[in-house]
Amino acid sequence: MAVTVLILLLGLEFKHYVADYLLQPRWVLRGKGSLSAPGGYVHAGIHAVGTAIILALLWTPALLIFFVCAAEFVAHYAIDYVKYRWGSGVEAAAAPWRFWALHGLDQLAHQATYAVILFVVLLGMA
Repeated sequence: MAVTVLILLLGLEFKHYVADYLLQPRWVLRGKGSLSAPGGYVHAGIHAVGTAIILALLWTPALLIFFVCAAEFVAHYAIDYVKYRWGSGVEAAAAPWRFWALHGLDQLAHQATYAVILFVVLLGMA
């Protein structure tokens, strides 16, 4: 059980780094604040697919993977959309406290999502 927790947690953290920091071209970043632009949906989809891969490697039941990843897609999109709307025009150089407070709140919300995923998956596999 402890090994499963460690693999899931590290897998989600690594996936988050890759999806949030390496796989975001400019058009994805710009699209997060518009419900009609594809960027935010593509970004949330990358997160959901990454989570699905990690869960599949842990032999998580397919139905549980589907529901967890669907919920993560919605949560991730909503978190990023709100951050984009609240943080639009906030530059690190001009308003460093506000910029980093918003960035930190965004990351805290994503980490809370991963804690819930961990909890739900462990319950589902028990």
